[in-house]
Amino acid sequence: MFHVEHSTIMNKIIAVANQKGGVGKTTTAINLAASLSLYNQRVLLVDFDPQGMATIGLGKPKEENKGIYQALMNGRHLKDLIQPTEIDNFYICPCSPELSGFEAEVYTEENREKRLRHALNQVRKYFNFIFIDCPPSLGFLTINALAAADSVLVPIQTEFFGMEGVPELLQTLDEVHQHFNSHLSIEGIILTMFDERTNLSKQVTEEVRRSLKGIVYQVIIPRTIKLAEAPSFGKPVLLYDIKSKGSQAYLNLAQEILKK
Repeated sequence: MFHVEHSTIMNKIIAVANQKGGVGKTTTAINLAASLSLYNQRVLLVDFDPQGMATIGLGKPKEENKGIYQALMNGRHLKDLIQPTEIDNFYICPCSPELSGFEAEVYTEENREKRLRHALNQVRKYFNFIFIDCPPSLGFLTINALAAADSVLVPIQTEFFGMEGVPELLQTLDEVHQHFNSHLSIEGIILTMFDERTNLSKQVTEEVRRSLKGIVYQVIIPRTIKLAEAPSFGKPVLLYDIKSKGSQAYLNLAQEILKK
């Protein structure tokens, strides 16, 4: 159980979203959250993807009645569902198996888009950052995340189809901004899976920076074996190999976000 020790002043809810799968979304959610906690930020990661990869990637089991679904549908207080991780100041609200039925269950409900916002409002004052790891789709789960968030972080992989799906995502952000959350903004674009050996990665990087001028982070996340291996050990890459290129990239990204 999460113990309330103190409240913080500066806090932000950030949805990590891209409806295209395999872009490093969960890797970014886990490792950016872990990196910020090393800079004395109190961070919560909400696993809002029914696949539960953030939960598994932090060494937690997907257990019935022990996840964000219980706060959305069964009236549980979110602080009773939050669990600590191996890193001080870094907590997770895991995904439980029931979350996969959420979209069908709320389809005809009123205010279905605002359930996550109400749940997070119970605890947001205790954290500097709350990250929501969204599913790779634009259904009600992602809409709930965007309705609850202050801003959106979009990972884009530096590969051939990297920009595919981005126009649809931006259109969805615009619609959520109009109908459910007038405060929603773009936190930034993170370039992921960069392979310095290929011209393609460099070309995609240039194209994204040109197309989305002013919102792309300077730090680029490389494609590394350590980043790929760490989740199978149930750890952020910082605990798996802090000296790896992936660890250093996410620590640098955390610094860039804090400076911003």
